[in-house]
Amino acid sequence: MRERIEQVQREISGIVITDNTEAESFRIKYLGAKGVLKSLYQDFKTVPNEEKKVIGQHLNELKQQLENLIEAAKLNEQAKQPKSLLDLTRPGRSTSLGSLHPLTLVRNEITSIFSTIGFSVSEGPEIEDDWHNFSALNFPPDHPARDMQDTFFIDSSIDGLSLRTHTSSVQVRVMETQKPPIRTISPGRVYRNEAISARAHCFFHQIEGLYIDKNVSFADLKQTIDFFAKSFFGSSAKIRLRPSYFPFTEPSAEVDVSCSLCQGDGCNVCKYTGWLEILGCGMVDPNVLDACGIDSKEYSGFAFGMGVERIAQLKYRVNDLRLYSENDVRFLTQFHF
Repeated sequence: MRERIEQVQREISGIVITDNTEAESFRIKYLGAKGVLKSLYQDFKTVPNEEKKVIGQHLNELKQQLENLIEAAKLNEQAKQPKSLLDLTRPGRSTSLGSLHPLTLVRNEITSIFSTIGFSVSEGPEIEDDWHNFSALNFPPDHPARDMQDTFFIDSSIDGLSLRTHTSSVQVRVMETQKPPIRTISPGRVYRNEAISARAHCFFHQIEGLYIDKNVSFADLKQTIDFFAKSFFGSSAKIRLRPSYFPFTEPSAEVDVSCSLCQGDGCNVCKYTGWLEILGCGMVDPNVLDACGIDSKEYSGFAFGMGVERIAQLKYRVNDLRLYSENDVRFLTQFHF
C-alpha cells in the first residue's frame, strides 16, 4: 500500500498543468469518483490496524498534494487573464445624505435656545376639546375665533372637538397636571380655516412658551425674548414691544426685532421700517391661571408664541409658505444641518 502511494507521488511530481482543461483532466484522474485516490481509500480498508495510522497519514499527504496542484493551476490561469479595468481597491462613491426640513431646522434651533435657560418641551394632541382649545384660555363663548371661518370643527355635537388652533392648548394641559414653577415650550402643528396662499396656509407650526412662578414680572418676559432674539438673530439684534391684545394674556404685546439685513436702516424686506414682527406675548391672565387650578394671587407668569414658518422666512428669505409643504426636492435639498 505504501509503495502504491509513493508511486503516485512520483507520477505527479513531474506533472506541470498549463491550463484549465489539463487541470480538469488531472482532477478526474486522481480525485474523481473513480480516480486513483478513491481506489487507494477503498484499499485502505484492508490495511492491518497497526499500520493504518502511518498509511493514513501518507494518504492525507497525497490528497493535499493533489489539491495543491489543482489550486496552483487555477491561480496560474487567472494570472494569464487580462487585468480588469475595474479597480476593486478604489473607494466607492459616497452616498449623499438627506437634509432636515427647514422648519425642523428652525424648530430645533429655537428649542435648543430655550433649553439653555431651563425650558422643557411639552407636547399634546392635535385634536382638542373646547375646554383646552378655547374656554380655559379665556375665550368667551361668542369670541370670533370660535367661528367656523377660523376653526376646523370635527363634530360640534361631541364636546366641540376641533383641530387645535394654537399650541396654547398644550400649556393648559401642563398647568392642569403640574405645579409651579413651570417653564416649558410647546412646539407643534396647528390648523386654521384659511385660504391657502403665499402668505397663509390652513396648517402651520407654532412654538409657544410658558413660565409660571412667584413674582414673575413683565421685565422677566422682556429679558427672555431679548435673550432669544440675540441668540437667534445675532448679538446686535434689538427688540421692541408694541401693545396688543390676546384673550389669555394681560397686558399683551407684539414683539418686533431689528432687521438684520439693513441693520434697522430700512429695506424692502422690513418694508423700510427697520423692524420685523416675530411673535406675540404677554402676562398670563389671572382667569387662565384660576381655570387651570393655579392660585393667581400667589403665582404669576408670562407666555409667548411664534410661528415657525415666520421665523424660517426671516432666516432663509423664503416668502412663499406653500413651499414648505409641497415636498419639492429641489427646494428641500438647499437646507443642511
